[in-house]
Amino acid sequence: MTLPPIDPSAPAIDVRALHKSFGDNEVLKGIDFHVDDGQVVCVIGPSGSGKSTLLRCVNLLETPTSGQIFVEGVEITDPDIDVDKIRSRIGMVFQSFNLFPHLSVLRNLTIAQQRVKGRGKDESVEVARRNLEKVGLAEKIDAYPAHLSGGQQQRVAIARALSMDPDMMLFDEPTSALDPELVGDVLAVMKDLATEGMTMMVVTHEMGFAREVGDQLVFMDDGVIMEQGRPAEVLADPQHDRTQLFLSKVL
Repeated sequence: MTLPPIDPSAPAIDVRALHKSFGDNEVLKGIDFHVDDGQVVCVIGPSGSGKSTLLRCVNLLETPTSGQIFVEGVEITDPDIDVDKIRSRIGMVFQSFNLFPHLSVLRNLTIAQQRVKGRGKDESVEVARRNLEKVGLAEKIDAYPAHLSGGQQQRVAIARALSMDPDMMLFDEPTSALDPELVGDVLAVMKDLATEGMTMMVVTHEMGFAREVGDQLVFMDDGVIMEQGRPAEVLADPQHDRTQLFLSKVL
């Protein structure tokens, strides 16, 4: 099955009237938003607001109950779409690092390249080396995850996602499981990606990162988008009472 061609004039991600329920619990209640090519959109909000569910719907780790999601102009909620081909365009970095503990860093970065992209050993190793260099961990290529700090494991996870040559990256609270002193290295890698023009959707509690790097800030609560706009404006002068209350507790 082949995918329709990318529409370069379309948003990178376009979410329309998205609903998601788990049994009787409606977690997303009609979400409309988009991420333009090259944009960094940061999504904030309290626990249980639907942030991570929204992110997981964008690459179909969760199947929406209703609504449409388009990636580069292709409707990925079409039941006839090839989900694996769509996912090959979208890098995903989770809160927990999801590395294979029994594989070296190198093998963690090459296994999907070889099995999904069909790359040979030499090419996949070269791509892995290049991306480990990008995240500052070239010297850890033969290490195993258990011998790495949490921050190093998360940077390996970013390098692994980049090794699949994604058009965009999704980050689901990538620093929330890290000790505070390890957060900076991961955020620095993400800032570099943003500077290079990578399209990014980031669920985060790091308000400084959102202010400095984000192009748009989306505040969610109770399954809906309460407020969105330029990060500096939303953080300095939130318009909605719920946004004001949330930010008063986290800033």
